[in-house]
Amino acid sequence: MKNNLEDYRKSYDKNVLDESNLEKNPIDLFQKWFKEVEQLGGVEEPNAMTISTVGVDGFPKSRVVLLKKYDKEGFVFYTNYNSEKGKAIAINPNVCISFFWPNLERQVIIKGIVEREQDEKSTSYYHSRPRGSQLGAWASEQSNIIEDRAILEERLKELEAKFKDQPIPKPPHWGGYIIKPISIEFWQGRPNRLHDRILYTKESNSWNLDRLSP
Repeated sequence: MKNNLEDYRKSYDKNVLDESNLEKNPIDLFQKWFKEVEQLGGVEEPNAMTISTVGVDGFPKSRVVLLKKYDKEGFVFYTNYNSEKGKAIAINPNVCISFFWPNLERQVIIKGIVEREQDEKSTSYYHSRPRGSQLGAWASEQSNIIEDRAILEERLKELEAKFKDQPIPKPPHWGGYIIKPISIEFWQGRPNRLHDRILYTKESNSWNLDRLSP
């Protein structure tokens, strides 16, 4: 079995990240990059992001979730508050999220502090989801151990019958989080591993900008 990956090589040469044409606010640059990723294609879910938290056991853990909104305030995603990530956030709201967009050889790495989104906003988004996804939020006790998948399927059938022909209320244990950024790093692949790294760091209501060595 081959498990040596030392021969994997790729030269990054699609773009340049230069201080002369950077946005003053990193959210504007994020929006520009996001649109360019969408327009080029080749990334099925450009809003997929890795979120890292520090769990109750003291270990960091990363997993992929979907970004559902972003603006000058921060980055929003939705989940079960009782999940492993929800419990981690409850004891330590400092998180890191990252995006990897290989079609443009780019990464964005964001450190921030998490707050729960307003319940009315979570409720509004919940009711915009497909009905099956709404039921799934009730059916799954996220991150808990279960004996087999049949338990989930049975719960779903019971919920379909319970809420047949009527609106499904948002579960109290489900909703949104907003990550308010304190730093945003933009990473652009360059030849010879001399990548461009621009770091925005928030101070009061303004952003400082620095170039990092690759």
